[in-house]
Amino acid sequence: MPEGTDRRQLILDAALAIADERGLDAVTMRAVAARVGVTAMALYPHVRSKEDLLDGLVGRLLAELSVPDPAKPWADRLREIARSTREAAWRHPAVMPLLFTRPAVTPDAVRVVDAIYQALLDAGVPADEVPRVERLVSTFVLGYAISETSGRFEGRDPGERQALLAGVDLPAHRRLASELESAVSWQGEFEAGLDDVARMVENIATRS
Repeated sequence: MPEGTDRRQLILDAALAIADERGLDAVTMRAVAARVGVTAMALYPHVRSKEDLLDGLVGRLLAELSVPDPAKPWADRLREIARSTREAAWRHPAVMPLLFTRPAVTPDAVRVVDAIYQALLDAGVPADEVPRVERLVSTFVLGYAISETSGRFEGRDPGERQALLAGVDLPAHRRLASELESAVSWQGEFEAGLDDVARMVENIATRS
């Protein structure tokens, strides 16, 4: 293996490849070492523990995200990061849920958060509101991307769902029956959601 930072990067690349192929549960120190071609003990100078490996995996994933030109309008920057996140979720569906369970503690992870902070500041969101609004925006983007790539939005076959709900009093479902059975463009819905997010940010900035 190469030395220093390059060796850690090689380890994280191997961990990401294992997760893509076999799922996150398959990512162990032993499996990563075998992939790299060393003993498990040889990993520890570069990743201190399984927890450190997972934190590094979050950073490795976020390193793939686009960090927009700060000269662009703030809303365009947020959209670029959001679209890049959705694309990463399709490339690495098994790893993406880690972003919901682990904090941003590596430089690659923090730089994405910083870009969102700056976009919100440029939108006029007061400094004391920025961390909260970033969490709100990020939760929408991650939640949508992970739900879409995991198949959650596809739901059940309409006939199967109707059979399961037969005899249950669900007035809102009855009223929305045709809408619930309509085909959905997930990309179009995601873009509409980003428009709503931009309006929400504008409203927070104006209100404040």
